Amino acid sequence: MSTMIKHLLLATLLFAAPVAAQETDLTANQDRIVPDSRVEMQLSFAPIVRDVAPAVVNVYSRRVVNNQNPFANDPVFSRLFRSQPQEQNSLGSGVIVDHSGVIVTNNHVVAGATELRVVLADRREFEATVLLTDEATDLAVLKIETDEPLATLPFNMTDDPEVGDLVLAIGNPFGVGQTVTSGIVSALARTDVGQTDFASFIQTDAAINPGNSGGALVDMRGQLIGINSMIFSRSGGSNGIGFAIPVELVRRVVDTALSEGELIRPWLGARLQPVTSDIASTFNMDRPRGALISEIYPHAAADTGGLQQGDVVLAVDGHEISNDAGARFRLAIRAAGDDARFTVLRSGRQIELNVPVIAAPGATTPEPLPVEGRNPLSGVSLVQLSPAFNETVGLDPFLDGVVVMNVQRRSIAARYGFRPGDRLVSLQGTAINTLDDAAHIAERFDGERDWPIVLDRRGQRYEPTLRLY
Repeated sequence: MSTMIKHLLLATLLFAAPVAAQETDLTANQDRIVPDSRVEMQLSFAPIVRDVAPAVVNVYSRRVVNNQNPFANDPVFSRLFRSQPQEQNSLGSGVIVDHSGVIVTNNHVVAGATELRVVLADRREFEATVLLTDEATDLAVLKIETDEPLATLPFNMTDDPEVGDLVLAIGNPFGVGQTVTSGIVSALARTDVGQTDFASFIQTDAAINPGNSGGALVDMRGQLIGINSMIFSRSGGSNGIGFAIPVELVRRVVDTALSEGELIRPWLGARLQPVTSDIASTFNMDRPRGALISEIYPHAAADTGGLQQGDVVLAVDGHEISNDAGARFRLAIRAAGDDARFTVLRSGRQIELNVPVIAAPGATTPEPLPVEGRNPLSGVSLVQLSPAFNETVGLDPFLDGVVVMNVQRRSIAARYGFRPGDRLVSLQGTAINTLDDAAHIAERFDGERDWPIVLDRRGQRYEPTLRLY
């Protein structure tokens, strides 16, 4: 081959490279590239902003709160200075995800609101109704009525964001109006921050401030990748550490709201702990990774799916996990009845298991059992503990038995100091496992003078013998 022909081929490849890169940019699984010229560094985000900004709205909420009376405990001044209801206004942001006017925002933006208004980017205002609120995910879905289709943000992502990707945060910080800030994805799957039950946040250094909550975090294709939720700050302003709820969870909540279904709380039914260096050494692992199953709840999803105590869960649906929160998130983004694929290390061998996505067993609001008669429990309402109820009230989901839910004032039980949250361990020397156990013993020994009892109060065990007079 002549030297001239070689030079022509080389020139063709060099000039074709940018075209190939542009074609790759249009594919779902494009390679990330770093700007390598002054011209590329002067490129603008304006085309993306023009496309996505109309789908980001301002959400104004109004709620009525009662001011605390500073003299509430004073018998004289409490009558003179009464608590007065006061209106409280707050603001946040939201994202239109359906042309008919469906908007997703944070639950904490609308919690307790008596009135909600949505202001579009073109300054039109609408009254909003709530389709669904969910404290566990900190997401809410609103609806406004409009005669014309609205701009929306696509949130059917074709690939996952990566650390280092450029992103834009759009919202209404401090009520100054719609604002766009830029940054990168700083970290993924942050599970050790926030108050939500299904935390797996996207961390970004794009400036996020109060009022940005519920706004959009978008990628360079103009796709929604997360809902801005909170910031890490000691001053109240942005310190370059913001967190967004991933779009996978947003989509699950929106789909539930539009189908008028019930948002299922998937529960694995297994205790997971991070794999430390010592644990990794014990299992002959090359490095600490995954989460070790230390306990399994009988007949729960983990048990049904074949997981075992001592398994190390390496990934769920192909995504690496390192703790319980990561597994919970991966289950939460799936619909009830689906199966999640668990990659597990067992006895030095990696296996795949399909684990069903099902809710925690039991009732979230169980029917209480009122206790009457002449016994120390007279005046309490008891409920049966279950994983579903325990998670609702913040108890250990593996805890079972019977717990005091309410104590009537001036009742026998109140006189003996019973409190809501007390768990009955035994009564009259008999273990209390169910409501029937408690009702049977209270009826059988009604009128008995001495009542030996064992109860658990916030982890402390008490064993008094109560005497009726």
